[in-house]
Amino acid sequence: MTSMVREGDRLTLTQRVLRLGAESLTAVELMGVALGATNDGALDTIRHAVAEAGSIRKAMASGAGFTGAKVARFAAAMELARRAAWEELTSRPALTNPRDSAVFLKARMADRPYEVFACLYLDNRHRVLAYEEMFRGTLDGASVHPREVVRAALEHNAAALIFAHNHPSGVAEPSAADRNITRQLRDALQLIGVRVLDHLVIGSGEPTSMAARGLI
Repeated sequence: MTSMVREGDRLTLTQRVLRLGAESLTAVELMGVALGATNDGALDTIRHAVAEAGSIRKAMASGAGFTGAKVARFAAAMELARRAAWEELTSRPALTNPRDSAVFLKARMADRPYEVFACLYLDNRHRVLAYEEMFRGTLDGASVHPREVVRAALEHNAAALIFAHNHPSGVAEPSAADRNITRQLRDALQLIGVRVLDHLVIGSGEPTSMAARGLI
């Protein structure tokens, strides 16, 4: 069992963050800080909830074992992390490889219980103009509409796009439907002079770049 304090100097979790940095804590300990845990029993509750749910986000989404105030506190911390990732993404002079956008997209889309299809709109220097979640539900020819993506690209005056969608199963492997949708969208956007740079599939591990697979 991980202790709330370190033997010898008896640092609390908060003191460890301040003196050693947040990276010195385990994921459960970080949750403990975000939730205001003050003893080992509280950490055990968090650890059990994460083990039962299978992931940190799923544990918080279920709310099992936590009060409404603690769930709200953790949700606020997660949203701050997502906004910080967005600031980092938009501050870059240009997106030059899939990793530039993967951290933000994974933070936004991983562990959703349903599929989400999103677009990053870029200018002609590949700087980020906007992020938009376009469609929800099982991705197939009936749920993703190329005309809507084309309309949004024109509204944002985009020169290029990066697509992303999540697989709730956690397996970030492009399906035949994913490849087909990507081709349809690429062909539709070519008609208005907008390039498709990549389509990232978000799972439980590293996102898969369809461009890196030669599928764009």
